[in-house]
Amino acid sequence: MKIAGLKRKHTVILLVEDDEQTREFYRHAIKAAGYEVAAVEDGLAALRRIDIETPDAIVLDLMLPRLGGVDVFQELRAKPATRRIPVIAVTGADRLHGVDTSEFHYFLRKPVSPEVLVTTIDQAL
Repeated sequence: MKIAGLKRKHTVILLVEDDEQTREFYRHAIKAAGYEVAAVEDGLAALRRIDIETPDAIVLDLMLPRLGGVDVFQELRAKPATRRIPVIAVTGADRLHGVDTSEFHYFLRKPVSPEVLVTTIDQAL
């Protein structure tokens, strides 16, 4: 018998979301799918966390305080050690001025269902 989530054990997803309710909703969905989750509330905290432990994938809200998601993404792509980490960009913004969404291999518009989020993470990995 196959146990759900077994193949995902020890796969760490960094969740970067400033809205506490949304962060907990996503965290629960990702954890229920069998992934380990590290959750932070802004871009600076995300970069600090990545310096400590490189995640297997990142769910990145684009509209963040202190350091925006686009800036985090560009920083990740500029460094050889992080440029290959799959990033799932998520936003609730209707318009993203000056952002080319084609830069992101995975781009989701809020609201995002748990099923779509987990399926996208699976695809990214």
